[in-house]
Amino acid sequence: MSEGVRATPHPLRTLGHRLFELFRTVAQNSPSRFAIFVFVGLILIFTGLFSLPIASANGQVTAFADALFTAVSTICVTGLATVNMATHWSPFGHVLIFIGVQIGAMGVLTLASILGLVISRRLGLRAKLIAASDTNPLRSHGGPVNESQTVRLGDIGALLRVVALSTLVIEFVVAVLLYPGMLASGIEWNVALWEAPFYAAMAFTNTGFTPNVEGVGAFADNYWVLLVLMGGVFLGSIGFPVIFALRRELWHIRRWPLHTKLTLITTTTLFVVGGLVFLGLEFNNPATLGSLDAADTTMQSFFLSAMTR
Repeated sequence: MSEGVRATPHPLRTLGHRLFELFRTVAQNSPSRFAIFVFVGLILIFTGLFSLPIASANGQVTAFADALFTAVSTICVTGLATVNMATHWSPFGHVLIFIGVQIGAMGVLTLASILGLVISRRLGLRAKLIAASDTNPLRSHGGPVNESQTVRLGDIGALLRVVALSTLVIEFVVAVLLYPGMLASGIEWNVALWEAPFYAAMAFTNTGFTPNVEGVGAFADNYWVLLVLMGGVFLGSIGFPVIFALRRELWHIRRWPLHTKLTLITTTTLFVVGGLVFLGLEFNNPATLGSLDAADTTMQSFFLSAMTR
């Protein structure tokens, strides 16, 4: 019996296999370079998406510089913008912003490490330290850190789960709490269905983009919305390692890691001191808080402190 003719592999399949092998090699041999590759790739992808006519409210192509700046600002959760974020982008563009800040909040390097794990089937020591250091606000330098500056390496898988789960749960709860407050401020129910999760994401990621023209000013007299936003900002500012530690040892303060104690003490101190400073400087200034009553002046002072923190 004659041997059958071997089928020629499809060019696209061959190219895909080579790319997969390239990604796996880079992920195994240099997780830091792979993380940078993912970071730059995400920025380029979002730049292209923001440049699409469907992403802008007027249906026109957004200038490359504005699309690139918005992509970087979104992925890096800076909250800076070169266009009016409320009016320039279409609903599709706002969805891109929403997704981008979620990626930024979870940490591009952490996501790169997870992707590297999927590709290489293993997460090496260096990649684990990169993932841990990316979510550690006390790291003293960029890149990998020593074990004393991170959570225990045996906990890295649990930490990554906490990163994803806490983001979803906290933003969901914040959005649910914001919704009735927005209705009380006169926002239509269908508009609030979108603005509540958007504000929840912006608060927890400490980004600050707003989907409405008035911004947070639309809720200046709504203490409920302001308090919920402050809570979301606080939870986002303490960082995932702290949330991870509190999740395990919430009622056992003596077991809290030093990093957790320092973060909570410092964050709370800055919040209180900042609020008192705003209150002391502006309580008699008619151009800012001087025209408000004592309760409103106090509330606005501490809200400003939370937002600047």
